[in-house]
Amino acid sequence: MNQLAISEARKKDTREKIALGGLVLRAGFQAGQHELLLGLLVDGKRRLERDEDERARLVAIGAEALDHGRD
Repeated sequence: MNQLAISEARKKDTREKIALGGLVLRAGFQAGQHELLLGLLVDGKRRLERDEDERARLVAIGAEALDHGRD
């Protein structure tokens, strides 16, 4: 991989991480809640792996939260 491609990949990765951090803050979490956040994410991933209805329910909640933020 050439230097330009590596640089672009790093920039993309950085933008994705910043966007994810913004979602965490938008959900109302604050600094210092790392264990809680990680636990929620791990639990959620496990639930999603075995329950498609849970995925649909959480997607709907997320879409609604994003729409409210656009007002």
